Amino acid sequence: MWSGPRNISTAMMRAWENRSDCHVVDEPFYANFLQHTGIDHPMADRILEHHDPDLDNALALVSRVPDEGVFYQKHISTHMLEHIPLDWMSKVSNVFLIRDPRYMVASYTAKRDDTNASDLGYAHLTALFDKACSLSTDKPLVIDSRRFLDAPEAHLRIVCSHLGINFESAMLNWPAGERSSDGIWHEHWYDSVKKSTGFGEARKQLPTLNASQQRLADECMPHYELLSKHAFSV
Repeated sequence: MWSGPRNISTAMMRAWENRSDCHVVDEPFYANFLQHTGIDHPMADRILEHHDPDLDNALALVSRVPDEGVFYQKHISTHMLEHIPLDWMSKVSNVFLIRDPRYMVASYTAKRDDTNASDLGYAHLTALFDKACSLSTDKPLVIDSRRFLDAPEAHLRIVCSHLGINFESAMLNWPAGERSSDGIWHEHWYDSVKKSTGFGEARKQLPTLNASQQRLADECMPHYELLSKHAFSV
């Protein structure tokens, strides 16, 4: 599952982890991203202390085929830097999660002040979508989070059918709290999802953005609109 930050990506990971046959991995390339870029992200030092930054180990992890069940990988598009090979994407089923960047900008800048459009990952996301398309004759699924939240079960049933697995109603509700599978960054980013027990309702009103936030949203919007054309409806 590919997305930018401040989408419903962690709630989506909760849904899949609550299946009877699924284990998950939370942003396996994050530590490598921080080590390679030296970027000042919240909790960067602690993330590097708790998570393996070795690229070869991350590639081996995401390329592993489970003996049984489902292996759900949560990926943030910004973590896929130019030095990272992408041939492993041919071994997985790629699904893309998108959100109107105006909501993403409002949510992300509330957690991190120094932000640019690259931090929101939309250019990365469209490039990864193009790569996934080039690796398979089947077009990857694209999920618009706003539409998803209006009908989670219907969307999840379509995704499960696409993957050739059974839908489980357990995907719609989960226990509140953190998980051992959560990255250590949960302490900064996962406040809302740790309180959740299911998918919330989509926000009906656009956030009020200042001029700087609006410029970020405007820069991301063409990428969102491109991917939105591929998002399926129920």
